[in-house]
Amino acid sequence: MIGLHDIQAAADRIRGHVRRTPLIRADQLLQAPAAAPLWLKLECLQVTGSFKARGATNRLLAADPATLARGIVTASGGNHGLAVARAGHLAQVQTTVFLPGNASPAKRAKLAGWGAEIRIEGTVWDVSDRAARAFAEATGAVYFHPFADPEVVAGQGTVALEIAENLPEASLFLIAIGGGGLAAGMATAIRALQPKARIVGIEPVGSPTLRASLDAGQVVTLDAVTTAVPTMACGRTDPRIFDIIRDTVDEVVLIEDRDMERAAQWLWFELGLAADLSGAASVAALQSGRVVPRDGDVVCGLVCGAGPDGLAA
Repeated sequence: MIGLHDIQAAADRIRGHVRRTPLIRADQLLQAPAAAPLWLKLECLQVTGSFKARGATNRLLAADPATLARGIVTASGGNHGLAVARAGHLAQVQTTVFLPGNASPAKRAKLAGWGAEIRIEGTVWDVSDRAARAFAEATGAVYFHPFADPEVVAGQGTVALEIAENLPEASLFLIAIGGGGLAAGMATAIRALQPKARIVGIEPVGSPTLRASLDAGQVVTLDAVTTAVPTMACGRTDPRIFDIIRDTVDEVVLIEDRDMERAAQWLWFELGLAADLSGAASVAALQSGRVVPRDGDVVCGLVCGAGPDGLAA
């Protein structure tokens, strides 16, 4: 699907259009989530509030501008939709975003702020995605897939390039998984640049898309998606994403929604970071004991999305 050269090309393409986000040491803590040194890549400070801006911007800049005249359409749990809305703003074309009914009000408000037309369809991303594809077929709008698009995956992989430059000693990477595009892009870069590192993907118990597929040895469709985390809710991944994750990711662990809620509260209390639940997944995996660092590990987790989920407690 992609290689390191595609990710490097994406980094060159999007430079100046997205932010190089901070990588901070999580220290001076009241209660550390693990004994190992922990570094956090703050994609919650990325333009639009998540890493998704990288993939959407790369997809936009790699496209023929003439094809965008009829607009852009996508389906999203929130973060990818925001990134695509911003891409449409850059291109000065109409953007339509299909959302499931459980998308957060905060993300809906931000979408409106970027000028996107919002359409609610279904209760999970997969239903919204079918509606978005039908819209693209009917109108000629360009469809931006959130994870099964090589340009999007390459854009997401640029997160790992920045980490490799700033923290070459990282030995354990914790990456949240919705459809798997972020994990696929990052793992491709990590395996090329830090081949001995351990890579762990993190999914909700209520949406074990990649874990179920890996257990079955092939892509499967979940019977139900029950997580309340819309940005990590996906009933079926793409076969190309599955192949990359099978070959590059060491393990996929499952965490409860409440683990992410507690981790989001921890991020706010300890570090003043307003993370959405997916953004808290890496910390949740450590706090819950689903991931245990080895002696000598240097851990790098992503705070991959912004949101008010930890602020209310």
